Amino acid sequence: MTNKYIELVKGFMSGEEVSVEALNANVDAANVDADAAAAAAHYAAAAALYAAAEGCADAAAEGCAAAAAASSAASSAYAALYAALYAALYADDDDADDADDADYWVKRYEELTNDKERND
Repeated sequence: MTNKYIELVKGFMSGEEVSVEALNANVDAANVDADAAAAAAHYAAAAALYAAAEGCADAAAEGCAAAAAASSAASSAYAALYAALYAALYADDDDADDADDADYWVKRYEELTNDKERND
């Protein structure tokens, strides 16, 4: 699963020239997507709870599955956001800890999405 925020971070971390402004814009856009994914997970969970409260077992089961998928998507989106954030911090201050953190969140994203293709 390709993620444009992760791809930009991977490119930057592998030595591609990326401006600080582009990295900061990457953070801003990833933040919007992560917040939207979290909201979708929240609404899916609320729908499942409502169905359960109404005694609709089939709808509740489907809602729980949808909520689980939305929660997984939100976790992946936040991993991409954190990777983007630490890459931008690294570009700004050249702190090796920020580079390590960016790499950690790229790996975490790949674990969450089962995306094992890496640009090492």
